[in-house]
Amino acid sequence: MVADLDTEGWRTETPAPGWTVAHQIAHLAATFKLAALAASDAGRFSAVVSRLTPDFSANVDAALAGYLAEEPPELLRRWREERVAAERALSALPGDHMVPWLVRPLPAAVLACAGMMELFAHGQDVADALGIRRRHDDRIGHLVGFAVRTWDFGYLARKIDVPDVQMRFEITAPSGKVWEFGPADADQRVTGPAVDFCLLATRRRHHADL
Repeated sequence: MVADLDTEGWRTETPAPGWTVAHQIAHLAATFKLAALAASDAGRFSAVVSRLTPDFSANVDAALAGYLAEEPPELLRRWREERVAAERALSALPGDHMVPWLVRPLPAAVLACAGMMELFAHGQDVADALGIRRRHDDRIGHLVGFAVRTWDFGYLARKIDVPDVQMRFEITAPSGKVWEFGPADADQRVTGPAVDFCLLATRRRHHADL
């Protein structure tokens, strides 16, 4: 979507207030750089995290600054470099190897899925900004499984008690296959198309629009 974008295109405002296409790519680059560090050097990762402040927005701005200072071709090159580094670092580990992360340690395979979710979410912001309608295939199942596994995260992130309930998910893949998670007799149920489910989980669409 951005490989052939001109300089003005990189300045296009996205649905995230104050963020251009360049901000979105810079954010992905910074996030994947952090993931590569977490997977390859837990000590250095912990040192970086220890320097973060309670001000979430300030931390994000600081992480983006170095990337946003670059011209679009260099920003794109650096994003691709950070992505490859994260892929290599994560794929070098067993899937169940615990990797330190911002809220809690995650298995390497789950952190990889979290990276896919970041790509999906911020890629959607770029697509919306540029008027592009994306097509998805059943590889989106990685994101569905991640969202199902972490459904409690929204409560934990807001320091709200997680409801003591079981959840049933019946999510329809782009191919028409139904992915099922959780007990069939659970009272709490989530059903619908996989792409819509991921748009909801990443807060890119309101549930009433899905």
